[in-house]
Amino acid sequence: MSLPTVETARAAMLTAVGTPAAEPVPLIEADGRWLAEPVVALRDQPPFDASAMDGWAVRTMDLGTLALRIVGESAAGRGRDTPLGPGETVRIFTGAPLPPGADRVVIQEEASRDGDHLTVPASADAPAWVRPRGADYGNGARLLEAGLRLSPWRVALAASAGRPEVLCARRPRVAILAGGDEVVEPGTPAGPYQIHDAAGPGVALVARRAGAEVRRLALVGDTLDAIAEGLGHASADLIVTIGGASVGDHDLLKPAARTLGATLLVEGVAMRPGKPVWFATLPDGRLLLGLPGNPVSALVCAELFLVPLLAAMQGGRVAPAFRPMTLAEALPANGPRDHYMRAVIVRDEDGLATIRALPDQDSSMVTVLAGADALLRRPPHAPALAAGDPVPVAGLDV
Repeated sequence: MSLPTVETARAAMLTAVGTPAAEPVPLIEADGRWLAEPVVALRDQPPFDASAMDGWAVRTMDLGTLALRIVGESAAGRGRDTPLGPGETVRIFTGAPLPPGADRVVIQEEASRDGDHLTVPASADAPAWVRPRGADYGNGARLLEAGLRLSPWRVALAASAGRPEVLCARRPRVAILAGGDEVVEPGTPAGPYQIHDAAGPGVALVARRAGAEVRRLALVGDTLDAIAEGLGHASADLIVTIGGASVGDHDLLKPAARTLGATLLVEGVAMRPGKPVWFATLPDGRLLLGLPGNPVSALVCAELFLVPLLAAMQGGRVAPAFRPMTLAEALPANGPRDHYMRAVIVRDEDGLATIRALPDQDSSMVTVLAGADALLRRPPHAPALAAGDPVPVAGLDV
């Protein structure tokens, strides 16, 4: 059976995602959330012509006057409503509204005060130092679009529009189920033929960084009934399973999912590491993402499939951004599957960045993954490359 590419498999997974529910979220809690509706400006910003510097508000036509009469001041939050008359000036501070009639600010270094009078040698072609009304955005402008993920900078923009809260997609509920008699929880004594669960905590944190509410289920053994029971009782929008995804006698996750009526949309992907990854839907609408048991395979697949899936479940779209980088060292020809090599970005003494694939690419080597800060993608049957050749690279959120 021909296996799908990473892009084809990911597209099949995303077709199963429905429209997310939405909820209001206070701005202080909105970082990392996905907008469910646009943020629209309700007034101009700034809402008045404002001074960009400390100085004196004047009329351009008065610049040739030998001495201007000082008639008041305008400060941020305390504007002056009285129009500026001929030969008059007002002391003004950064951010303060210009009084009616004024059309420029003379910075304080370019004027000389003598009691109630001001000498202004500035010419009409000097900078006006005015932030016009609506210079940032106008009333009715769409400041942020639905489907954007909020950051502190975007939250600040929503706050500038006077929004105390924004409507965001509800966080997906994710349950993580790791299986296998050989796996025990960290902190639990391991038997002579057992290992501690490394993939479960790592995948859980990938999901949490992607915006999900995450719950790790109790580890289950290698029996069909135990796995089916764990899947059946998992209260979640998305169940992520780890291990038991291949074709061995003890790989029972897909058979257990079928006993629950699952429809399998992906059964393996033409990639390395991560060939056994699978995806299904349950009759009640829950989604199932099956990741390989090796921690490296599980975490690479989490970056390539789980993160985009969780974005889609929150109304957004995300795919790993692969950009060309220069190879630091030569690479041999690739095999028949997409290979996502763990790599490090190295910089020379001039700060020039290149990419180097780490020497051991075995999918069980957690130390190699922990030392990586990028994935280097090698297409199927890619030829050997020399140092200096370009390769596609995606950074890891480390």
